[in-house]
Amino acid sequence: MRVTGEDWSRLGDGADRVAHFIGHRAYMKMTGERCAALDLRRSAEGKPEFFCTVYEQRPQTCRDLERDSAQCAGECMAKRGRVTRLMA
Repeated sequence: MRVTGEDWSRLGDGADRVAHFIGHRAYMKMTGERCAALDLRRSAEGKPEFFCTVYEQRPQTCRDLERDSAQCAGECMAKRGRVTRLMA
């Protein structure tokens, strides 16, 4: 996902941990099929679940899309292809 200048500022000192530049544009880092800002924890029932480690500082695109929605998945799939082409 694209990270704007405002998003980068909101991410603060930890921006480099979850986002990176490709050319002159910044994107969220991906770890396999998921965003690098996601981490695993155990729910109250003991089940593993992902949570966003930068939730309060997350980029605007993440704020606009409902978590785990079809729109969110579609955005990730579309952007993953674009970023891959930029890196080639």
